[in-house]
Order: sequence, then C-alpha cells, then structure tokens
Amino acid sequence: MSGSRLVIFLSAGGYEAAWQATSLGLTAAAMGDDVVFVFAFDALRALSRGTFGKPLTERESAAATRGTGLGAPVPLGMLADARSLGARALACDTTVKLCGLVPAELLEQGLLDDVTGLPDIWKLTGVARLVSF
Repeated sequence: MSGSRLVIFLSAGGYEAAWQATSLGLTAAAMGDDVVFVFAFDALRALSRGTFGKPLTERESAAATRGTGLGAPVPLGMLADARSLGARALACDTTVKLCGLVPAELLEQGLLDDVTGLPDIWKLTGVARLVSF
C-alpha cells in the first residue's frame, strides 16, 4: 500500500458516474492505495439489481457504445477488478434500509463487503482523498 486512502461516494448509478468512479478506484487500487466505494441511493439500488453502470440516457448509451468500440472495460467489471485488488464496497445501514434493501442479502450476494453505521464511514474519511459521484 502506498499509504493513501481514496473514499469514493457513489449515489448515481448510470454509466457516466459509474465509469468515472470505478475507473478512478481501479487505478488507485492498482497503484497500491486503500480504496473504499461507499454506495448510496440510485447507485446502491442499481448495484442490487445488477444494473450499476448501465446507460440511463441516450447520451450515456452513445458513450457506452463508443466505450465498447474502444475496448474500454465496463463499470461492473472495473468494480470487480478493484475489489480483487483489495478495494472495499460498503454502504450505510440506514441508507440500505431507506432504499428498501436488506443488509444481510447484499452481504450474502457479495455485492458489499460491509454494511455499517455512518460514524464508521465518517472515520474512513479522516485521512483520505474524497470524491463523490
């Protein structure tokens, strides 16, 4: 580890935000940084449905098509790659419940590494770079 931590807050689940967040997280993880993806709202619901990173608009569909033509990886694949390098995916327990989801199911399905309280998430940001999508 390089000693740096990157915390990426994701509340948008469409292609552009997911691509930006996962490509940045994967790059940081590959460079040895401690990476934490914090999922909320639309991003969390999309992750639970398997649609995280899917285009939501015509503009995003065009970008995704160009990405395919370029051989660019898809957001779910980059998230999986980042996690294989040690990145963690988590969510606030209250946010999970606000989204109508069940914490234990998200953990059992391997979609998240942890469902925790906001104080624990806040502590992760103490000495971290923060980005939000």
